[in-house]
Amino acid sequence: MHTIPQLGFGLSLRNQHWNDVLTEQPKDVQWFEIISENFMHDHGYPREVLAKVRASYPVAMHGVSLSIGSSDPINKTYLKSLKALADWLQPAWISDHICWTGVNDINTHDLLPVPYTEDALTHMVSKVHQVQNYLGQRISLENPSNYLAFSENTMTEWDFIIQLLEQADCLLLLDINNIYVTCFNHKLNPQTYIDAIPAHRIGQVHLAGHEYHGTHTIDTHDRQVSQDVLALYAYTMRTKGQKNTMVEWDNNIPDLATLRAELDRVRQFNEESALVDFSGDHTQPNAANATPFDALMGQFQSCVLKNQEPGAWAHHREDFAANKQLNVY
Repeated sequence: MHTIPQLGFGLSLRNQHWNDVLTEQPKDVQWFEIISENFMHDHGYPREVLAKVRASYPVAMHGVSLSIGSSDPINKTYLKSLKALADWLQPAWISDHICWTGVNDINTHDLLPVPYTEDALTHMVSKVHQVQNYLGQRISLENPSNYLAFSENTMTEWDFIIQLLEQADCLLLLDINNIYVTCFNHKLNPQTYIDAIPAHRIGQVHLAGHEYHGTHTIDTHDRQVSQDVLALYAYTMRTKGQKNTMVEWDNNIPDLATLRAELDRVRQFNEESALVDFSGDHTQPNAANATPFDALMGQFQSCVLKNQEPGAWAHHREDFAANKQLNVY
């Protein structure tokens, strides 16, 4: 199976920066990450640019449509296109998300949360095996930014992820900002989350900006990485070892010089920052007689598409009601 090389610090490759990347050939950026779907079906100028970038830099593929957490079967047409791009590009690695984008052949075009139950885990492990066998390599899956918790959850997010990594023999794209957002939203301790993750399963790290909304935070990718997230990143690097690190900035995208400065800020913080301790509540979910996860997904999707109120399947918080959690999506 494919192993992930240690490349250092990278950036997202966005079309706003294509010309600057090709003309400047920045040496402070050691690799680039693409959104797989942006290049899967376009064989014109975007592929020409990508070929030139790939000639000078390692490139990683990051997808948003694998929907590995859906109760639907794997979309074989999508998987075939993904493999064709990978065979042509020969990426450093391939990643996607621990999420689902829809069920019953409906695509909501959002990264939706997975219920942390045994049947969801079993189904997802099987699908990861299918994908890895077809691609001929391990994939990395990214932990989500989570705004809604299912009442049916029988394990923590990190316990679910650990079992997924071990049973499916896949890797983790550890998004530090997503951990911060999830733990803030659900009153969990981010250090406890980080401590639980096996270091050898972490292939890559994402960093990004978020927006504070009082009762919750939203993963927005439209600003600098916060100091709290940088501190959590420093803790991660010192307890798990140095990992490939990338800054995501997908909305209100600045010029390449600003992104390079942000990447340098992350690099410097990693080198200079001391260990930081994080305090917070850590609550284990209560075991329940779990509803089949495909039914949970159907209820969730119906609420999203029809603007319905969530039922008892959504965990309610006094300061962040279930309907407001759902509205984030």
